[in-house]
Amino acid sequence: MSCLVCLSINQEEFRAEINIHFAGVQNLTKPTVWVFPKISVCLDCGASSLTIPRKELAELAGTGQAATGLAAESN
Repeated sequence: MSCLVCLSINQEEFRAEINIHFAGVQNLTKPTVWVFPKISVCLDCGASSLTIPRKELAELAGTGQAATGLAAESN
């Protein structure tokens, strides 16, 4: 598949570790969400794309443990 930005086919897939924080002062005590996606990176222009796994996506959407504050308690 070619890059959506520069149309190059010079892309590579990498594993990543991302810690997503919720914005705003009201969310300072809300647990962060760790995500370990594969990232597709265009080696010509640097454009990148990733897909958040379902479990972590549910947490970000507010239906997972992170939204209720239970993630920290279950560890």
